[in-house]
Amino acid sequence: MSSSRRSFLRSIAGGSLLLPSIRQFTRMSKVLAALDTTQIDLGFDFADVARSAGLNFRNYYGGEKSKRYILEANGCGVAFFDYDNDGWLDIFLLNGSRIEGFPPGQEPTNHLLHNNRDGTFGDRTEKAGLVRHGWSQGVCIGDYDNDGFEDLFVTYWGQNVLYHNNGDGTFTDVTREAGLSGGAPRWGTGCTFLDYDRDGHLDLFVSNYLDFDFKTAMDPGTNPYCFFEGLAVNCGPRGLKPETDLLFHNNGDGTFTDVSERAGITKTSHYYGLTAVAADFDNDGWPDIFVANDVTPSLLYQNNHDGTFTEAGVLAGCAYDDNGRAMSGMGIGVGDYNCDGWLDIFRTNFSEETPTLYHNDGRAIFTEVTRKAGVAKYDRFVGWGCGFVDFDNDGWLDIFYCNGSVYPELESAHIEDKYLEPSVLYRNLRDGSFEDVSARAGACITARSRSMGCAFGDFDNDGNIDILINRMNDYPSLLRCQRRNNNHWITVRAIGTKSNRSGIGARLKCVTGDHVQIDEVRSGGSFISQNDLRIHFGLGAAEKVDRIEVQWPSGHLDVLRNLSVDQSIRIWEGGKYSRAE
Repeated sequence: MSSSRRSFLRSIAGGSLLLPSIRQFTRMSKVLAALDTTQIDLGFDFADVARSAGLNFRNYYGGEKSKRYILEANGCGVAFFDYDNDGWLDIFLLNGSRIEGFPPGQEPTNHLLHNNRDGTFGDRTEKAGLVRHGWSQGVCIGDYDNDGFEDLFVTYWGQNVLYHNNGDGTFTDVTREAGLSGGAPRWGTGCTFLDYDRDGHLDLFVSNYLDFDFKTAMDPGTNPYCFFEGLAVNCGPRGLKPETDLLFHNNGDGTFTDVSERAGITKTSHYYGLTAVAADFDNDGWPDIFVANDVTPSLLYQNNHDGTFTEAGVLAGCAYDDNGRAMSGMGIGVGDYNCDGWLDIFRTNFSEETPTLYHNDGRAIFTEVTRKAGVAKYDRFVGWGCGFVDFDNDGWLDIFYCNGSVYPELESAHIEDKYLEPSVLYRNLRDGSFEDVSARAGACITARSRSMGCAFGDFDNDGNIDILINRMNDYPSLLRCQRRNNNHWITVRAIGTKSNRSGIGARLKCVTGDHVQIDEVRSGGSFISQNDLRIHFGLGAAEKVDRIEVQWPSGHLDVLRNLSVDQSIRIWEGGKYSRAE
C-alpha cells in the first residue's frame, strides 16, 4: 500500500469509532481510484507488430485440441541474431510437426527472416539453406570457428544440427563433419556455446530431456503420471527415463570432441534437462553452467579451471525453492537485478509453483527471495521464456516471462487452470523488489496465448528492447517496446580477437556516476532461445557514460571512458571501438 493511500485511510479513521458516511465512502473510493497504480503511465508499453513486420509464418506443434504424447507439449524456441553482420537483428523461428505428419511439400519448416531495416523482415529460409522439417526444440548461436560470422546450433528430438554460417547469406549443415552426429538420437532441448577452458574457441553444452520413443510411449490416462486435475493428459515426464547432458570440446579445427564424462557432466543423472545457460556466477573469470530441469532439481556446474566441473546446485542454494522442493524448471533469466556486482537467476516453473528468483549473495551462493522480492504473485501459470531486461532504460533490470499450459484439454474443463495464459511483466523498484505492471504495459502482454520460447533484442535499433515470442500452433509475436520517457541508453557489441570472436563470456561493466551495472555476453537462455548478443545498458538521466570496462575471457581488460549516450558501439578486444552504423 502506498504511503499516500495509507495516510488517507488513517485520516478517515481519525481516531473515531464512528463509521464514515456515504459521502465519505464515495470520496474515499474516488481517492483510491486516483491512487490506483494501474492508471499511472509506465513511460513505455508494447505493441505487437509481427504481422505488419512480415512474421506471417505459423507454428505447428502437436495437436491443437489434445496432445497424446509429451513430445507435443513443450514447443520450441526463437533467436534474435545478426547473421549477415549488417548491424540489424535478424530472426530465426523454430517449428515442429504433428504426430500424423503432413502431406509431402506441406511440412512446416524453421524460418530465417532478414531484417529489411524498415521495420519489416523478408523470408530467406530457402536461399539460406535452412529448410528443415521435424521436431525442433532449442537454438543458440556462436562463432565456433572464429571466422567473424555467427553460426547456428539447433536441438531436435532426433538429431541436433550445427549450421556453419558461410558469410554470404547461406548456411551449411556441418553436423557430421564437426563430430556432432554420433551416438543414438536423443531429445535435445537447451544449448549454450561457451569457452569453458578459455582457449579462444567456443565449446558446446547441450541439455537433454528424456528418452522418448513412439513404440513405447503411453497413452493419456494409462498411469498416475498421465492425469492433471482429474483429466487424462499426455504422460510424463515423471515415469519416463531421463537423459544426461553433454559437453563438447572445440578442437580448433572445425570439429568437436565429446568430453562429457571426462569433464564430470555425466556424474549427474535422473534429471529432465530443459534450458541451459553459461555465465560466471562466482566472479572467478571462468564460465559456469546452470540448467533448469523439469520436475527435478536445477543443476549448477561450477567450473574447476582444469577442464572439469563440479555440480553444486544444492550447496549453492539454487537447486530447490526455499521449502526444499524440486520445482519444474523451464526457462532461465540471468542478470544483476540489484546492481551489486553478482549475477542473479530467475527461473520459470510449472502450474501450482511460482517462478523462482535466486539472489546471488556472492561467490555463487544463492538465496531464494521470490516472495520477498514480490514476484510470487502468480502460481497457476506454466512459465516458459523469461529474462531480466531494462525496458524503461532506467538502469535497473525488470523481469518478463511468458506462459501457457501443456494441456489443451484445459480449455473445455471447468477448473482454474487454463491452456491459454497471459504474460507477466514486473518493474524493478530499485530496492530489491518488483511491482507487477502487466496491465499497464499493453494488451499484448495480458492477452492469453500459448507462449513458449522468447528472445530479447532491439530489432529496430531505437535503443529500446523488444520481445520476440514463439506461440504454439499460432503465429509469432514481435512486441515492439514503445518508450515515452527521456532515459538514455548505450548498446555494446563485444568482438573478441584473442578470445572467441563472438565475445561470449565477456563481462561488461557500465559506470555512470555512482551507479554501476554489469552483464555478460551469453549464448542460449530464456526458454531454449537466443537473445541479442549485444549488451544493452539503460542509463536513466545520465548524459554520458563515465566508463565501460570489458573483462575478456582471455583475461585482458579494456577500459573506455567518457562515452556519448544513445548510441550503439562495437568494441574489439584490445581497446579499439567504433560507433555502429
